[in-house]
Amino acid sequence: MAIFAALIKTLDSTNKTNLKVKALASYFKSATDEDKVWTIAILSHRRPPRPINTKLLREWASELANIPLWLFEESYHIVGDLAETIALVVPNAIEETPKSLTDFLQEMIWLKKQEENEKKYYLFKNWSKLDYYQRFVFTKLITGGFRIGVSQKLMTRALSQATGIDEDILAFKLMGNWDPNKISYQELILEENEADYLSKPYPFYLAYAVESEVKDLGDVTDWYVEHKWDGIRSQVIVRKDELFVWSRGEELVTDKYPEFAAFIKTLPSGTVLDGELLPYPNRQIGTFNDLQTRIGRKNVSKKLLETTPVILKAYDLLEWDGVDIRDRPFSERREKLEALYAKVKSADLPLHLSEKMEFNSWGEVEKERALSREKRSEGLMLKRKESPYLVGRKKGDWWKWKVDPLTIDGVLTYAMRGHGRRSNLFTDYTFGLWNQDKTELVTFAKAYSGLTDKEFKEVDAWIKKNTLERFGPVRSVTPHHVFEIAFEGIALSKRHKSGIATRFPRILRWRKDKKIEEANTLEDLKSLIPNKE
Repeated sequence: MAIFAALIKTLDSTNKTNLKVKALASYFKSATDEDKVWTIAILSHRRPPRPINTKLLREWASELANIPLWLFEESYHIVGDLAETIALVVPNAIEETPKSLTDFLQEMIWLKKQEENEKKYYLFKNWSKLDYYQRFVFTKLITGGFRIGVSQKLMTRALSQATGIDEDILAFKLMGNWDPNKISYQELILEENEADYLSKPYPFYLAYAVESEVKDLGDVTDWYVEHKWDGIRSQVIVRKDELFVWSRGEELVTDKYPEFAAFIKTLPSGTVLDGELLPYPNRQIGTFNDLQTRIGRKNVSKKLLETTPVILKAYDLLEWDGVDIRDRPFSERREKLEALYAKVKSADLPLHLSEKMEFNSWGEVEKERALSREKRSEGLMLKRKESPYLVGRKKGDWWKWKVDPLTIDGVLTYAMRGHGRRSNLFTDYTFGLWNQDKTELVTFAKAYSGLTDKEFKEVDAWIKKNTLERFGPVRSVTPHHVFEIAFEGIALSKRHKSGIATRFPRILRWRKDKKIEEANTLEDLKSLIPNKE
């Protein structure tokens, strides 16, 4: 554990990519094989389930620290991170532990099924044998909230330096549904095993946002244009008469979309499609809010399948007849995809082809972009005709050109402290809009980004002087400040008090020029909903 904690401390103390890669590569050369596997798992979000809930963690930490729970809670609100708070208040170690990272993680798996008294004894025993930073890392693993500034790409670069294996090969090896408690480092990284690749998706190719004038991309005839669909990026795999559906987050979601079972009989074995999972109620593309009714459901009912069916909007072909064709030009891959679609398409098959458009001028492209919301898309994708399918986010061949966000002016009504470096400031805000007769502000969105550090400090000072009520970490404030809120999408929703759900809300600017009477109404917000029924 000491070696792993030292690694995390190094990674957490720098923003320089080269230093992070160097630290990781050194670790992968020196750590035990078992710890290497678990480290790869942790950094790629394959942590074991949380064995103890945070309520018990707070209670037991305050008991071990010999302080009242209210004082611990106040400290937690100030620090902003539970593991850090526990690491600070629990007494320093009186002896060192010889246990490795693997030992601790296997114990956490065992601990999940134990009684509360066993869990408490385990925590007290181990908290007392770890120094501050080890205790912080240990508690992070216990809470399941372990996040560190290391991308999958950065980790594969470090592994490549440590092993000499190509980064793209490593990225492919780390995809899929492997279990760190059941696989060895030899099997995961060093060995070549054909059977392991049956269900594996390819690393996704990601686009950069257009950064300047779109005409700077050169001759428009070198590009294909598609709509950027607002769903879940996915790969659908048919190999040896088995179906696998993967999300971009490397989650195997085959059982969530039973309608895709039809692909087994219609798509040739050795086919991998890249596309977007989209809701398709009433035979038209729905909203992301519609799709959320399917996300996270353990069981998909017959009624849900009828009311919110899902389709795959395919836009690329990555494997054909069992052969990886990612190195072929996009134009060639699309030609094969279109030929495949022509053979298998039917009214009942949940497979649609994303329209590939060509234009004679960037002005024409801009006109198509203006139609995005009408077509239920977020904007456009621009793909160079000759581009291969690369790994990760690479500049040059794929660009996303999203539409400008929707905006509305709301009133600040509630605030919470932020996290990390903002844990001492109120930076997480809730906003309200007026009801029809402007007698009440109704909550419609939360946002915590968009202001400068100076503005956050100014709002924080005002909140502390204008608090009306406290609800644990939340404060209600005097309605006074108006903010322009931007968001990507909007839909009617029964799950929200306002009856409306906004997608990716954030603060666009502080409207010091407006009084709260000038803020928008819920009716103004509803008027932004496209094709509302």
